[in-house]
Formats: sequence, C-alpha cells, structure tokens
Amino acid sequence: MSTLRFHALKESLNREPKKINEEVKRSSIFGQHVFDEATMRQCLTKDAYDSVVDAIENGTKISRGIADQIAAAMKDWAMVKGVTHYTHWFQPLTGATAEKHDAFFETIGNGLAVEKFGGNQLVQQEPDASSFPHGGIRNTFEARGYTAWDPTSPAFIFGTTLCIPTVFVSYTGEALDYKTPLLRALQVVDKAAVAVAKYFDKNVKKVNASLGWEQEYFLIDKALVASRPDITLTGRTLLGHSSAKGQQLDDHYFGTIPNRAMAYMRDLETECMLLGIPVKTRHNEVAPNQFELAPIFEEANLAVDHNSLLMDVMEKIAERHNFKVLFHEKPFAGVNGSGKHNNWSLSTNTGVNLLAPGTTPMSNLQFLTFFVNTIKAVYDNEELLRASIASASNDHRLGANEAPPAIISVFIGEQLTKVLQELEGVTKGKLSPQEKTDLKLNVVGKIPEILLDNTDRNRTSPFAFTGNKFEFRAVGSTANCANPMTVLNSIVAKQLIDFKEEVDLLIAKKDLKKDEAIFNVLREYIKHSRSILFEGNGYSDDWQKEAKKRGLSNNKTTPQALKARISNKTISMFEGLGVMNKVEIEARYEIEVEEYVNHIQIEGRVLGDIARNHVIPTAVKYQNILIENVRGLKDIYGDNFKDYAVEQLILIKDISDRIEAINSGVTQMINERKLANKIKDTSKKANAYCEKVKPMFDEIRYHCDKLELLIDDELWPLTKYRELLFTK
Repeated sequence: MSTLRFHALKESLNREPKKINEEVKRSSIFGQHVFDEATMRQCLTKDAYDSVVDAIENGTKISRGIADQIAAAMKDWAMVKGVTHYTHWFQPLTGATAEKHDAFFETIGNGLAVEKFGGNQLVQQEPDASSFPHGGIRNTFEARGYTAWDPTSPAFIFGTTLCIPTVFVSYTGEALDYKTPLLRALQVVDKAAVAVAKYFDKNVKKVNASLGWEQEYFLIDKALVASRPDITLTGRTLLGHSSAKGQQLDDHYFGTIPNRAMAYMRDLETECMLLGIPVKTRHNEVAPNQFELAPIFEEANLAVDHNSLLMDVMEKIAERHNFKVLFHEKPFAGVNGSGKHNNWSLSTNTGVNLLAPGTTPMSNLQFLTFFVNTIKAVYDNEELLRASIASASNDHRLGANEAPPAIISVFIGEQLTKVLQELEGVTKGKLSPQEKTDLKLNVVGKIPEILLDNTDRNRTSPFAFTGNKFEFRAVGSTANCANPMTVLNSIVAKQLIDFKEEVDLLIAKKDLKKDEAIFNVLREYIKHSRSILFEGNGYSDDWQKEAKKRGLSNNKTTPQALKARISNKTISMFEGLGVMNKVEIEARYEIEVEEYVNHIQIEGRVLGDIARNHVIPTAVKYQNILIENVRGLKDIYGDNFKDYAVEQLILIKDISDRIEAINSGVTQMINERKLANKIKDTSKKANAYCEKVKPMFDEIRYHCDKLELLIDDELWPLTKYRELLFTK
C-alpha cells in the first residue's frame, strides 16, 4: 500500500466518532439566528414592521428612513448574539453563494470608534460585477454591480456574521444571479394563478409556489479524500475499479445510520434549526456512504435560499467531523448518484393547495384546472425544462439506474390517467363554435379527496405527480434550485395566462357558462398533451423509440440540451412575462456552455495528470518487480525459466499493453483538447469537448482500472472504492 494511502486509512480508522450530544427540543431553538417575523415584532417599531410586511406581501418599497430603523434593530439584535460583521449574501451564476464581510466598526475621530450599520448598508452594496460570470453583459473594465436587499428572505446569523439575502444585478440592470429571475417568475405565476383561482373562489388574493427539495449526498472521510486528487479537484472519482461489494445487497438503504454519520447529522440539524431551515427527514440512501435529508415545504424563494445555505453549512459541519461532503451527481461509477428532487405545488392565501383534489365536484374542477395546465406547460416546454437541469455533472446521472432519463415525461398514475381519459371522451369530436358540452360534474367528482396512496411511484419518471404536488426528479444534487424553479414557474404562468384568455373568450363569444368553458378548454388540453404522459419504465429501449414517435426530445448531453435556452420560443416567453430579457437569457446560455467546457477541461487535465504521474509510474514499478522475479527464475532454472514464469511474463505484457493504451489515450485527449481550445464559438467548443474530448475519459479509465486489479495493493497509490465507500 502506498505511503499516502496508508496514512490516510490509518488516520481515518483511528478516528473516534464525536460524542453525540443530548437532543434538545428542536422547536425551542428553531429560528433563533433568524431575523424573522417574530423577531421583527419584538425589535421593530410598528411602522417599520408594517413596512417590511407590506414589502414582502405587496412588493412596495421601503423608505430610507424606515430602512435606517430596520438596520439599527438588526445590528442591535445581532450584536447581542456576538455578531461583529455583516454581509450581503447572494447567489451569483457560479453555482455557489458569495459574501463580502464588513465590520460594524467605524472610527469617528479622536481615537474613538463606534459600531454602525445604517439603511444604506442594509439596502445596497457594490461588489465587482465583472469578476463573476456575466456572459458578456459586463466588460472587464466596467466592474460596477449592485446587491440589493430581498426582504422576502429574512436575514440570518452564521458564525459571527449577519447575512442579508440579496439580489445581484449589473450597473445596467441585468440580473447576474439566480434569485432575481426566480423572484420575477414567482410574481408572474402568482398573478396568473390568482386570476384563474378566482374562477372558483373570489377571496383568493395571492398564490404562493411552494418547494420541498430532497438533498442527497455522500459522506467520505476527509483524509481519504485528500489522497484522491480527482475528488479534491473535480468532486468525483475519474478512475477506480468498482468494489467487489457495492450496493447490490440493498443493505445500506434505510439501514441503521452509522454512529459517525449520525453525529454529523445531529450537529447539522441543530445548526439548521438555529438558521430556520426546517429539516425533518434523514436516512441512508441506496449507495454505500450515501445519505439524504429533506425539509418541510416552504415558499419557493425561501426554500431555494435555504438549500443554498444548507449546502454551505453541510460543508462547514463536515469539517468538524473530519468528513468531506460530495454533492456531485455521480462521484462513484457503478453505484447510485445523487439528485435533488424538487417537489412543487401552488397554494392560495386561503389555505388551499391547488394541486390537491377536494371533496366536491367544483373543488375537483379547480384541481383539474391547475393539474392539466401544468401537464400542458411541461409538454409545450419539455426541452426547456430539460435544459434547466443540464450540467456536465448531471449528464453522468440522467438515465442511470437511479435517475430518470433525459426524456422529459409526466407520470400521473393509473387512476388519474383513467380520469383524464374519461374526461376527454365526455363529448365526441372537436368543439364547434356553437357546441355546448354535457359537463358531467359527477364524472369530475369521482376524483377522491386524497390521492397520496392511490398512485404508485415511478422512479424513472423525471416529472411525477405524487398526490398533491409534482416532483421534478431530474434535478441534480449540485444544482441551485432557482434554475429549474424559474423555468417551471414561468412556463406554468404562461400556460395559465393562455388558459384564462381561452376560457374568457369562450364565455364571451360562445355563449357558454364558466364551468362549461373551463371544462371544454381542459378537454382540448388533455388531447393536446397526452404524448407527454408515460407510466412505464423510462429506462427501457422501447421508451426511447416510443418517445421519438411521440415527438419528445432526448437531449442526452448538456450542449444539446442548452440550445433550448436561446430558442425564439424561450426568449419570447421570458420577455413576454418579464422574467428575463434577451440579454439576460443569452448571457446565461453563454455562462452555462462555458461552465460545461471548463468542467470537462479540468477533468481532462486531472485525469491526464493522475494517469501519467500516478498510475503509469506505479505500473512501471510493479512491472520492474516482476521483471526482477523473472530474472531470478532464469538464474535458477536457466533456459527452462519460461516454464516457471508463464504468468509473470503474461502479466508483464499485459501491463505494457495497458501503459501503452493509457499513454496514447492521454496524448489523444490532449490533442483533441488543444483543437477544441482553438474554436472561438463557445457552442461549437462545447460540442467538441463533449464529442471528442470526453469520450477519451472512459478509454483511459478502462485501462487504469484494469491495472488496479493487476498491481500489488501495497503499491497502488490511490485510495480504492472499497476504502472510500465502506470506511465509516
């Protein structure tokens, strides 16, 4: 065993799990580090409190005088808890969070100083816009950008810093973050959903999109990760032979949580409670050393912020427990990767989940309205929805044994499929201008009140109805949820706007009652969208063929998928809704394509380095040992030595062949990378990396992994899968 690998394993195995502290009552500490509504009631004047609530609920601006009051109250509250600094906490298009800490401390002359934090510092700051991904919106010499306070997401304390959630925009006003388009999308889906919900209840004044994410992740010992350059630099293993035992016994899934992992989880959950992140569920996932946590559903903007914050917190807590958290969608070949299922629904201010069937025909008609419109929105925009979860890392997961395929389809279950089929056939033929429809509300009323247990689950479906919500299962574990949530809420908003226009037109011009008009439009939508509905095995070859017949896209790679981002249809929709303008849309496309290129480029460089500087020298060293062994046999047996060295000679040749294959593969990969780097067009460069550079990874890896089986375990320089996945 190599020295580095030996010490890594020794350090890992000698670690004692941290003592698990006695459980505290979760509810007693929930939100203690959050400047939430309860805290604001205590700390703010009535005018200041009302102003913040009005800004949250109605989007009104907060005056500078009130902002000064709020800032002073925030500072006083935070300093009591030991806070010394503040930061605007935002989510640039890097995929990570960003923060710049400033102290409350200021000098006032004569050697005196005070703690100061005013409305100006609360409301706006000015980070360097050109230093973050901007897709050409900003020139390097035009650096100005602004972060602006988002009062809909409460400030929180992390460590000794007051963190203020903000949006991030350029000097010219374009969004340079994930939050801004999401907030716009949530506003338009609110307005569109309220307009439709008023068909059924005039008291509806607001509709919130809710989100419940499920975060999957791996916990790997930090010392073992340090011995793997590929994990350290790329977040995944670029080579490594599968362990004899993997997940085939299904013994890890929902099993007893290992003590060390449990200590980590309890520490993490305590921190989450203080930060107001309502984590509820924890369990072992399918792969060894893979786990999942999930929260209670929240309003989508807050849920997205909480997930981004959680990923930061998870990494910091992992350091305390000598773990490394791996969020990569596929860190290990041959075992399940990780997703971040996004559970989405719409709820009214009157307390009604619009995707939950009710007890009366009319409430069921309301459910059907939002249910069918969502299905149609997905059908009409399936390529854009696929693009919203595209990344170099998620490409490894989509279509594997634990994840849905790249083909977007909707699973609704056998019972609801029958309901839609029955509703579609209420009248025969296409609706004529004079035709009135037998509405048959008794048919609509057949939908039961609770569907949670009335449909099976389909793990192969990328977009599945699960009783009272849709679960977007294709989202990757590293993703910022704002990306798919911006797209989903936007396409549903656009669909609801179109739906209302059609219904109102039928009411005005076709002499139909409201319910009849709603039903007739829904019936046509059911016919139009039936191709997106699929109840079978999404992994099968038959589905690939069937999906092609249905006209559904199958964009298996990120460069293919991202093209939908800049289609005329996409640009028209986002601009029409006011979610993003053309400049913002094209900038995001450029950023995501460039990010793909950079990821593949980094992985190629790391793989080449490991192959030539770790694997090949180790193979040569072991080969020399074999050669010395053969020479010794020749000294003993003379010309008959070959009779006693058959296996050694075969092994020597096998190693030589593998070394040659690896070296030539790395050379070819480097040459392809050089050719790709000369391409100026970003899209074409991404295609070259995808089609020419990336395929070499598997070829190089294949021979490296074969050498791992041939070479003496004591010499192999890299920590093996069995050690990474089964060291607790």
